[in-house]
Amino acid sequence: MDISERDFEATIERALLSGGPDSAAESGLVRDARAAYGAYPSGGYRKRSPDDYDRALCLIPRDVLDFVYATQPKEWEKFAAQHGADAKPRLLQRLHAEVAARGTLDVLRDGIKAHGCTFRLAYFPPSSGLNPDLQTLYAANQFAAVRQLHYSERDEKSLDLALFLNGLPIFTAELKNRFTGQSVEEAIRQYQRDRDPREPLFAFGRCLAHFALDSELVYMTTQLEGLKTRFLPFNQGRNGGAGNPDVSITRGGYATAYLWERIWAPASVLNLVQHFIQVVEDEDETGRRTGKRRLLFPRYHQLDAVRRLVVDARDTGTGRRYLIQHSAGSGKSNSIAWLAHQLAILHDAADQRVFDSVIVITDRRILDRQLQRTVRQFEQTLGTVENIDQTSRQLKEALQHGKHIIVTTLQKFPQIVRDINALPGQRFAVIIDEAHSSQSGESTKSLKLVLTAGSLEEAEEEDRDFGEDLEDRIADEMRKRGPVPNVSFFAFTATPKPRTLELFGSKRDDGTYRAFSVYSMRQAIEEGFILDVLENYTTYRTYWSLFKKIADDPRYDRAKAEYLLRSYVDLHPHAVEKKVAIMADHCLEHTVKEVGGRAKAMIVTRSRLHAVRYKQAVDKYLAARGWPFRALVAFSGTVRDEGVDFTEAGMNGFPETQTAEQFKRDEYRLLIAANKFQTGFDQPLLHTMYVDKKLGGVNAVQTLSRLNRVYPSKTSTLVLDFANIADEIRKAFEPYYETTLLSEGTDPNLLYDLQTRLRGFRFYTEGEVQQFAAIYFDPKATQDRLHAALAAVVGRYQDATPEEQTDFRGQLNDYVRLYAFLSQVLTFVDADLEKLYVFARLLLRKLPIRFDHLPVEVQRNIDVESYRIQETSQGKITLARGGAALDPQASAKAYRPYEDELEALSQIIRELNQRFGTDFTDDDRVCIREIEERLAASEALEASIRANSPENARLTFDHVVGDLMQDMIDGHFKFYKQVNDSRPFAKAFFDWLFERYVQRAKAPAAVQAPDP
Repeated sequence: MDISERDFEATIERALLSGGPDSAAESGLVRDARAAYGAYPSGGYRKRSPDDYDRALCLIPRDVLDFVYATQPKEWEKFAAQHGADAKPRLLQRLHAEVAARGTLDVLRDGIKAHGCTFRLAYFPPSSGLNPDLQTLYAANQFAAVRQLHYSERDEKSLDLALFLNGLPIFTAELKNRFTGQSVEEAIRQYQRDRDPREPLFAFGRCLAHFALDSELVYMTTQLEGLKTRFLPFNQGRNGGAGNPDVSITRGGYATAYLWERIWAPASVLNLVQHFIQVVEDEDETGRRTGKRRLLFPRYHQLDAVRRLVVDARDTGTGRRYLIQHSAGSGKSNSIAWLAHQLAILHDAADQRVFDSVIVITDRRILDRQLQRTVRQFEQTLGTVENIDQTSRQLKEALQHGKHIIVTTLQKFPQIVRDINALPGQRFAVIIDEAHSSQSGESTKSLKLVLTAGSLEEAEEEDRDFGEDLEDRIADEMRKRGPVPNVSFFAFTATPKPRTLELFGSKRDDGTYRAFSVYSMRQAIEEGFILDVLENYTTYRTYWSLFKKIADDPRYDRAKAEYLLRSYVDLHPHAVEKKVAIMADHCLEHTVKEVGGRAKAMIVTRSRLHAVRYKQAVDKYLAARGWPFRALVAFSGTVRDEGVDFTEAGMNGFPETQTAEQFKRDEYRLLIAANKFQTGFDQPLLHTMYVDKKLGGVNAVQTLSRLNRVYPSKTSTLVLDFANIADEIRKAFEPYYETTLLSEGTDPNLLYDLQTRLRGFRFYTEGEVQQFAAIYFDPKATQDRLHAALAAVVGRYQDATPEEQTDFRGQLNDYVRLYAFLSQVLTFVDADLEKLYVFARLLLRKLPIRFDHLPVEVQRNIDVESYRIQETSQGKITLARGGAALDPQASAKAYRPYEDELEALSQIIRELNQRFGTDFTDDDRVCIREIEERLAASEALEASIRANSPENARLTFDHVVGDLMQDMIDGHFKFYKQVNDSRPFAKAFFDWLFERYVQRAKAPAAVQAPDP
């Protein structure tokens, strides 16, 4: 058996040539051209020898001429009449010069002009079949494959394989066979080291792509730059990660056969040239063009997703919903731009436009520019795509006049849906870009402009549920409108919620829901397009002790008091200062040295008031140490703290709209954020995140993913988490690591179960529901009648027991929530369910709410005795392969009011100290008290504290304590051994002891820290 590289090469060549001339190539102009010029333009690949290639012209001359003869005989005769025997070399030389100046892509799309003649160098499939001549011309394109192409005029170096379209080089490939001990890495190195980018064939824009491949993997690049050449993976993905699917022994073949069987197939190549490949000009961080050009070639998942979406939309028409789950780093901007362009010109089998307008809903200005750039490139060739309209004032007019592509903001989605419903005769494609809260923080409809909480714990509670994000708003709008047969929705997201999966996902035979197209987080990480934010994850736990300041021992509800006491400690000014010190020190000592000395960090806080106080504490800390770096803050609205109003603009010193742009400047290294910049914020220099906020589910993934963007010299990320444990973060990430599934659809019978339960309370009658609905749906009715129709129901509710009120309200809320969701994915024919929905929705707003107040006064009865922060875990958080499924929406069987569990304050504090503090024995306490007494009596130590900086004073303190511990071995050996054997415990103990020493030294005698 031949296991050489040459056999691998021959296998690919046979596959390319096996199609042969197709039947369409024998018709019309093709047959006439063969008779006239003896040429045989083929619809498939033809074998060419290295000698057919002209190294100086970088062309296969015979194929160029054969294509021109076949498709443009009149133009050729006109040209030949001018130049006689010199016609062929003149045309070939002109073509060579035009390719050198403009690039192969532009020449293939727009052709060339020479001496008053216009020659096309490729024909693309027409958007419709209304012009059979264009179909014939399309079939006349010629493809050629050349093995061992000698490309240089200086030496005899050769490429393994080169592919040509109508005589112009489009792809080159270096092949390796793993059986010979070489792999795709050797092919990449061969391009980087042995292929001189100064050779004409390797000049920018001459070839459209260069491929390195073996039997398992494919990589590609569009520009050779020596050792700086960057090859990108071009693989399908394997079991949720990088690579390609295994090939079964019965089927045989290679794992990379998709490349030559599908991607390099003639129709695919022409589709790539016509609709995907682009020349783009890079922009700097301010959006200005740099002058550096790149040739953009789609990655495999982008090409596959867009093509499958276009085919499905063409075959099924409007009324479909598609979910595209593509990870961060997947290039969604380009995918959306390519999809929008192709949907705008899509025709069905009857040659009718599938969509009158394509509406792209986004909050990213970069996507606006990307769309304009894509459309502008293709517009000249196709002449069917109009300019993008992104002005909100012209939105309705743009829809009415059928503008081809319309770009608008996520906040305008409700208006879009209303306008679409008013145009039932037109058909629309709506592309939704990452339907989560934008970086602006203004997307939340329940945002309070002024935060008036008086304390950190109140602010955390008020900001805990910061409204619903735009994904929820979109789902609500679609629920209101129901199925829209003249609209297809294409939703792009990296982290779909359960309701998004059920709303846009595809239902499978086993009842689960999944995305139409998936490019997983795991694959993006393994392919190097994003970084793994869980690779270096450090969690901290706080240890503390409380003491009771009052003689009385009042009784409080255990759960409420425990929650409030924990919050009190965690939000105590001393705790904030401790955390700020750790964050700022770490940022200066570690973070700012990363990414070539340009790295930045983000502090994620619990509320807007937290952000204000953290900003103040960070500024104070940085100023005290004279550090050259500065911090910015990001929060929405106004925060009132101790009578002073704070805004983002006021604290930063420039308008809020400039925060993201100013953060790019090197002087700003810290961004303190509250419910802002945690989604949709793309700053690749962001390396470290300090988390002081509870994160869970999709919010954890979105927040931490702000770190994952790649950047030169950025090889890692780091998270220091003060609020979550590693296992919680792992559980949040696992459903999104590979393919996100919804375990099953929501059971519609839940609505009937809830309807029965609600009826059982006897707070309303069926007649009252019918009467209310009749008023609600009567356009002539007045609002006061609705209030009157609910008055009796509210009265019965108020007369019920607290237990009945709690249960009824919970069941009513479940019904409203479930009906609102299910009506988006199912078509109900039961009008009674809709009537009950409008009745229940407005009744909920009228029912009085019973508040259970937390015993805030407990804070006045306690104080913090000790506080320390200790690292609890460090390293990679490993995610399980296969992921985890999300659960569908459900409802509770019953709701019960909260019952107080009273406990003495002293007992609550004792149990909390045991859980969260250092549980010293009596002997330990005697030892600690003795150490502290001897420290207090040390005049030398006191003088050192006064004379030295805190850092130097600490060194002296540690030496003194170490000596004291040595003196106490005999009397307190057990405690000495505990300190000596555990470095983490020793560090935490010395930190705690030093804090107490400094605190006692500063405090008046009457209020000194209590004994442990």
